[in-house]
Amino acid sequence: MATFSPVTLGLWAMGGKYWGEDVRDEDSIAAIHAALDLGIESFDTAPLYGEGHADELLVRALGERRHQVTIATKVGVRLPTAAGEHARSDLSPAHLRADCEASLRRLKLERIDLLQIHWPCEFGTPLEESLATLVALQGEGKIAAFGLSNYDAPTLARARQLAPVATLQTPYSLLRREYEQGLEAVCLEPAPALGVLIYEPLCRGLLTAKFDEESTFPDSDLRAHDDRFSGPAFRRALRLAEGLARIAEHFDATAAALAIAWVLRRPSVSAALVGAKRPEQVRQNAEAARLAADPGVPWEVLDRMAEAMRPPPRHRP
Repeated sequence: MATFSPVTLGLWAMGGKYWGEDVRDEDSIAAIHAALDLGIESFDTAPLYGEGHADELLVRALGERRHQVTIATKVGVRLPTAAGEHARSDLSPAHLRADCEASLRRLKLERIDLLQIHWPCEFGTPLEESLATLVALQGEGKIAAFGLSNYDAPTLARARQLAPVATLQTPYSLLRREYEQGLEAVCLEPAPALGVLIYEPLCRGLLTAKFDEESTFPDSDLRAHDDRFSGPAFRRALRLAEGLARIAEHFDATAAALAIAWVLRRPSVSAALVGAKRPEQVRQNAEAARLAADPGVPWEVLDRMAEAMRPPPRHRP
């Protein structure tokens, strides 16, 4: 597998869609430069992120350095063609090839370090055919390695039997723990273990301690439509973020860095993919690598805090 920095920069917000009105190209480029200055040399993008705009920004920011860092992207998504439509995953051989070629052109690369299926197919292509196409692209030298994103444990286990899958990208955070319930075991066995790239370690910003119960989001921000940002779930998350901030102060860090560090301490995790809109966010998030190695951080307290914030079990009538 390609080498990933423990804190890897995710480019979804930089694409300029779904994340509000405060996304500016000059800030995004400065954030990428800040990442490089901090030793972050891996970047995760996708055609869906601004319909290719994130890719173009990355090329502008990196210049020739794009050949010296690790770039992971994704494949398979068909973008909406009409208002009201949703993006869908087409993993047919023809679309996978076309998508890969388009990414190579946008990123101005001859080979992609890691090509990931963005999410499972919604058009009926058998898993065997999709994986065979990725194997062929690898054999042709167009991709160095390939992985899966947003797959469940049974399908991931089957995919590992069919092809040399290198990575899984999946959500994991103090607030979202599904990874521990089956997926992790599939990633670890059989050897060699998969590289595990975690996204949403901050749960779309819930764990940054930047919000309160009065916080709102414009309709252009996907968080305006995310159930986690309203009601009891939002209030529980805010209490957890406040607790993280109080602990982080003792280590000259932020709640965000501490939340990311908690994810990085999981032995099976290879990297945390963390988005940012501005350079100061990158600098704060990068502190997670230092915190993760600090034995003085009361990790057991974080575990108890997260457990206390779990929603109560539902009782059936």
